[in-house]
Amino acid sequence: MARRYSKKASKKVERAMHERKRGKLKSGRSGKKVTSRKQAIAIGLSEARRSGAKVPKKKAGSRKKKSSGKKKASKKK
Repeated sequence: MARRYSKKASKKVERAMHERKRGKLKSGRSGKKVTSRKQAIAIGLSEARRSGAKVPKKKAGSRKKKSSGKKKASKKK
């Protein structure tokens, strides 16, 4: 079975994780410091995709919808 992620992709993720650990990893436009492990991995994979490394496509619709907070009251007769 073929590799899912290329070596180039794993190097990008490894670099992002290393930067996060040292407190040097910044997020996109805002430039805020990244502390989340998951976010560091996402940044590494994103950079790998941009550089043309073999990385599986993002799953569509992976974001969860927020509930409005209001619950409908069930009526009993």
